[in-house]
Amino acid sequence: MNLDLNEEQKLIQDTAREFSTAELAPVAAALDQGQDNGIFFTNLKKLAELGFMGLNIKDEYGGSEAGVVAFSVAMTEIARACASTAVTVSVNNMVGEVIQALGTEEQKQRYIPKICSGEFAAGAFALTEPGAGSDPAGMLTTARSDGDTWVLNGSKIFITSAPYSGIFVVWAVTDTKAAKGKGISTFLVEAGTPGLVIGKREEKMGQHASSTNEVLFQDCRIPGDALMGRLNEGFRVAVGELAGGRIGIGSLGLGLGLAAMDHATRYALDRSQFGKKICEFEAIQWKIADMYTRLEAARLLLMNAAFRKEQGRPFSKEASMAKVFATESANMACYEAMQILGGYGYTRDYPIERLSRDARITSIYEGTSEIQRLIISREILRSFEGH
Repeated sequence: MNLDLNEEQKLIQDTAREFSTAELAPVAAALDQGQDNGIFFTNLKKLAELGFMGLNIKDEYGGSEAGVVAFSVAMTEIARACASTAVTVSVNNMVGEVIQALGTEEQKQRYIPKICSGEFAAGAFALTEPGAGSDPAGMLTTARSDGDTWVLNGSKIFITSAPYSGIFVVWAVTDTKAAKGKGISTFLVEAGTPGLVIGKREEKMGQHASSTNEVLFQDCRIPGDALMGRLNEGFRVAVGELAGGRIGIGSLGLGLGLAAMDHATRYALDRSQFGKKICEFEAIQWKIADMYTRLEAARLLLMNAAFRKEQGRPFSKEASMAKVFATESANMACYEAMQILGGYGYTRDYPIERLSRDARITSIYEGTSEIQRLIISREILRSFEGH
């Protein structure tokens, strides 16, 4: 079994690391504190030019066609520098992939190149609703057929990149009489469509540079050909795309955890107490050993899930395992990193404070840790049936 990255994957990892170190890391703290001046969008455009907005997208649609493993390692490197940028890149890739998987040839040609090239600053994935978070099958947003158009009504919340998204992938109920989870369809809604309203921006604990907003549909009329995929079969698609998105968020969490421990380890090599470097104390050494061990295990879980998806094999259970372990390990790593820095870790003079806030959401969005455990246990129990 060869666990090494191939030449292309290594090149993408190195490029992501070099760009993140040079362009993202120096401005991450300022972006977190609201000092933008267009830097965030400039960096998104540069990432698009480097091919990071369509890593698993075919070349014919403007993508890099580098695969899921490359996507995972790139996300980790970007997140080590700026989680807000990383989540935007992750969602962009997910939007591009769902259009590539479901869209008509005309839809693919119209939207995917704009996502990959940076012509669209971002794409948005509009699934979650106020009463349908962990249970998206309970959504209430509807799409009613009216002649050769569809009319959308309802609301979505926690939509990443909503104010600057060029295209929204939207799920809505198209058969109100169908059983729960049935009768849901997928639509493409362009920014600026009348009736598409970008609502309030959430004041979040972390990942401040990434906008997260409510999105309202108020008699939002879209053309009949905005339907993507088969009518009334959109929920299955949503579940499948979320599984892929979990590889992205798990990789993001891994990057945050590594960044926190790297800072803490360097600090432990410099900081002296009781007449010696604190890295000489067993208590600190064990924190370093335990956290890097967990993060390496998270990396291997992510590589397994990414490889399986890339090979076209079932990967839902593996993606959930990787996501829950990587994101919870990231939160743990940030906690232990702050312990190593002591009071300094609680201040903005060091990045641990920001990393800790950014990491917290990773075990919530793209499916909470509790939902991941339900998926994992369901798949395991199903494998025992009949034995």
